[in-house]
Amino acid sequence: MLALGSLAAWALALALLCLLATELWGPGWGSLLPSRKPGGAGEEDDGDNVIGEEGPGAGRCRLICKSSALAQSLLMSLRRGAALQSGRWLWRTWPQLQTMFQLLFPPARQPELARELLQLADGGLVALDWVMGPRGTSKRSRATTAFGTAPVLLVLPNASGKVTRGVLHLCLLALEQGYKPVIFNRRGHNGSPLASLKLQAFGDPGDLKEAVTYIRMRQPGSSLCAVSEGSGSGLLLSYLGECGSSSYLAAASCISPVFRCQEWLETGCPWLYEWSLLLHQKRGLSRYATALAEVVETGRLFRSCSLREFEETLFCQTKRHPVTWDAYWDRNDPLREVDETAVPVLCICSADDPVRGPPASTLPMELFHSSPYFFLLLTPHGGHCGFLREGPCSWSHEVTLEYFTAVAEFFRTEERLKGLHRYRRGVLQKREASSAACHLQEIFSWQRSYTR
Repeated sequence: MLALGSLAAWALALALLCLLATELWGPGWGSLLPSRKPGGAGEEDDGDNVIGEEGPGAGRCRLICKSSALAQSLLMSLRRGAALQSGRWLWRTWPQLQTMFQLLFPPARQPELARELLQLADGGLVALDWVMGPRGTSKRSRATTAFGTAPVLLVLPNASGKVTRGVLHLCLLALEQGYKPVIFNRRGHNGSPLASLKLQAFGDPGDLKEAVTYIRMRQPGSSLCAVSEGSGSGLLLSYLGECGSSSYLAAASCISPVFRCQEWLETGCPWLYEWSLLLHQKRGLSRYATALAEVVETGRLFRSCSLREFEETLFCQTKRHPVTWDAYWDRNDPLREVDETAVPVLCICSADDPVRGPPASTLPMELFHSSPYFFLLLTPHGGHCGFLREGPCSWSHEVTLEYFTAVAEFFRTEERLKGLHRYRRGVLQKREASSAACHLQEIFSWQRSYTR
């Protein structure tokens, strides 16, 4: 009899062969290339906000945003960068293969993690995994130069808590570039103990607020950036909208974000992707089945066949405080307070994302056209959190770190210019004040002499 590991390997190989056959001979379970109609969401022309063919290696990626000085600076930075260089590698136009490769395959290098368990105000626990190594060269990086000190990079995995090879590769790359990466694990996710019967809802930023407060206390002199992967963007966008200018973040990035999360769960995902995340969540909570039986119907929970059914059973159909599905999303929609966001946010999206869906109905284009804080980097290929090049590394990670550095350099330059302007204005005011004082002295002397 074959071992269980061999059976799993054969099943994975069979699934990938099915995906390959789907790509070669049919549209499959989610080939969602946008139409090329004029004015469509996938082909909007924003004039200067397009990374054109004249940019070195820019390909057909497009930066869609509201015109501003920061937008022009980011546009120039992206055009200069090498991460967006186009190529003719084999799997560039296979979004499903890119997606499943990043989701299911282990990383080439395992990082060295140091876990901290943070006790929250209500007694619950979240886990912070600090990436400690392996370290590369110790020379001063561009990120350290731009931020002044080594910045902290807060990484949020997808809403199911699965730490993919993409998350780990991003952390290792950030460590090499001078960041201090830390992975945020929700209650009961990724081995984080479930110390209370409360789990973190999809868009509830309460636990993340406490984690940010602790990180700022632990690293008082470091700037803080945040990046989310996939559906983890729901938590990050909720946090940015709810905190506004008090988020304490220098910049944020969302890789393959899901914006319309309620519709996303109701529509469903490609079956292999959905079942992978569903089994991951069930396996993580199965160790707490006895305790959870006090608040949810565990039988229904572990028999659920979709992410929507799992989410609804866990947070809506509870024994203590049941709520309707729509009422739940009124409180957890990531875009409910998005207008309050006061931090630059780069969203890296692919037009052929088989998990999020077609750009015309899943990307809030009006947000990127109206808000000066949101920037959409839309690429024709990349899948969901894939964005692979010739090797198994995602270029979205390099673009994200380049974006953080560009934002820091932009604001440092602005502060320097403002400081120089304040200095010149102060000198001018002193000269004017000195001239006015002399003029007043002359008037005063004349009055005294006149009165004598």
